[in-house]
Amino acid sequence: MEARWADWAVRLNAIAQNGLLYSQNSFDLERYNSLRKIAVEIMEAHTGVQATLIRDFFEREQGYATPKVDVRAAIFREGALLFVKENEDGLWSLPGGWADVGESPSEAVVREVIEEAGYTTRAAKLLAVYDRNKHAHPATAQHAYKLFIRCELLNPEPAGKPEAEARFFEEDAIPALSTARVTAEQISRLFEHYRHPDWPADLD
Repeated sequence: MEARWADWAVRLNAIAQNGLLYSQNSFDLERYNSLRKIAVEIMEAHTGVQATLIRDFFEREQGYATPKVDVRAAIFREGALLFVKENEDGLWSLPGGWADVGESPSEAVVREVIEEAGYTTRAAKLLAVYDRNKHAHPATAQHAYKLFIRCELLNPEPAGKPEAEARFFEEDAIPALSTARVTAEQISRLFEHYRHPDWPADLD
């Protein structure tokens, strides 16, 4: 990620969050609150988002600060990869989203696929674990790990009414991507995994 300011702000807030969790000394608590204020100011200066909104976002996270987990499904059919059209920006991504508490990664990705694309699938293999900050995603206030999981179709057609438009695309016809969720380099790597099913998972 080229925007180092976002990484700095997220890391400063994580230090502040952990310090506020464990510290009991009033002077230390004041210092960690000041550190969070700096993180908020960095985000505000570069995004234009109101400081109170950023602070509220940071303060919603409780406990020890850890990265969030984003799961993405790689579903191939006759060499084409399944994409869903994001309602938020009208661009295309792989089915997926945040894993919920109480779910395994396999359960989370299967749920996301049926919700977004309508297909019933089985999680078959972990293809990659990427640190979002090490890839060409737009800057964000969250640090996340991205799990790309190959899923096998269990039904040939979507069931019910999916949340998004879903289509299979050949490698030479990839649509405009929602880069907040997936990058062209990641898609290219997934096609390489498709051609080399014996490869181990990528790991940042």
